[in-house]
Amino acid sequence: MSKSYWLINSNRTEVKRFIKNDKSIDGVFEYVFVDTGKIVGVLGKEPPVMTTTISVDIDLAREIYERLLSQGWSKTEEL
Repeated sequence: MSKSYWLINSNRTEVKRFIKNDKSIDGVFEYVFVDTGKIVGVLGKEPPVMTTTISVDIDLAREIYERLLSQGWSKTEEL
């Protein structure tokens, strides 16, 4: 499975997970799954409840990731 990259919002109520689609063909069709989840209970004690998943091309995924960082989201370890 591909390495995942996680972001958490400043309120610590929502997370985004970026993970490359293993079925992507490197250099031709590279897609990334962007999952959105809600934090329930105490952060780190229970996994987030994943609510949506979208598949976008790798360039758009990078734009989304950078935009979220500029809006106050921060990198976090896998939850």
